[in-house]
Amino acid sequence: MTAVPPDKRLLLAPKAIRARACVALDAFWPRRRIARCEASGAAILEAILLENELTRVLFGAALGLCLLCVPVQGSSQDIEIFAIRYGSIADFPLRGLLPDAPEGEVIDVTLTVWLVRSGDRVILIDTGFFRPQWFGRFDIRDFVRPDVALSGMGVSPADVTDVVITHAHWDHMGGLELFPAATVWIQEAEFSYYTGTAWQSAGRSGGIDPADVAHLVSRNTSGSLRLIPGDGIEILPGITVFTGARHTFASQYVLVDGAAPFVIASDNAYLYKNIIEGRAGATFERDDRQANLEALRRMVELAGDAGRVIPGHDAEVFRRFPLVADGIVRIYPEHP
Repeated sequence: MTAVPPDKRLLLAPKAIRARACVALDAFWPRRRIARCEASGAAILEAILLENELTRVLFGAALGLCLLCVPVQGSSQDIEIFAIRYGSIADFPLRGLLPDAPEGEVIDVTLTVWLVRSGDRVILIDTGFFRPQWFGRFDIRDFVRPDVALSGMGVSPADVTDVVITHAHWDHMGGLELFPAATVWIQEAEFSYYTGTAWQSAGRSGGIDPADVAHLVSRNTSGSLRLIPGDGIEILPGITVFTGARHTFASQYVLVDGAAPFVIASDNAYLYKNIIEGRAGATFERDDRQANLEALRRMVELAGDAGRVIPGHDAEVFRRFPLVADGIVRIYPEHP
């Protein structure tokens, strides 16, 4: 019997084993980003052969160990991303989204949350809102309470294991109490500012609902809040958050790092126009626009393609990606 060269054992390994080995190697040597190519045995083999002997030895060890281990939860094979529309705002001033837009131009915007399934975790990025006072301030149409909107995915509030809050505005954090069983992730600086300084005479609290802040504090005192201490932190397997866009005091955007990485920009990039045309959106202070532009460029670098950066309020998202249920599109994978 002809011996199989050690590097080529990967091609004969089941896909699940390939994924485990790649994730294991990536954990030892994350800068190599080997896990990203686990979907294709040939692609991984090519990557390994281009590396040095130490890389091949490490991969061989990881592959051997993974023949005995249980499946890794949250590998890139498992990740699914969905955008869920829970309403829309008609005739919203475009200048509120693009400060350089012509005066008087309006646009219909979507109200969106994002659902990520990763292994045994159900991760909700932002929570929408439900408090009645906001209906009097905006022309909100086709509203479905966010917890009800998730039912189109067969997901109940109790199923949501984690909530990532990109920023504290009413239409993103206002539905948090609808998901009482979830662990909540928010930037520590965002939490500190909007539970303190924002309400002082020199603070900025526009778009923040005091009731939402009170509930956020209650999640902290109950032990279900996780404060993220800054930029570039992987909070869950395959879920990394980044700061610097300054939509609010310490807004964050989310890299979902599967075989094809996607960035959920939320309001750090309202529209595809922000991303593709390099136009800053609304920022915490006017002087933050340059930081927002730099963050837009970074998002594209992280995703590898501008088309994989998902804006916060663009109806085009629901035309670009395949519809799987009313108001729900599958961002990744396109074909399950």
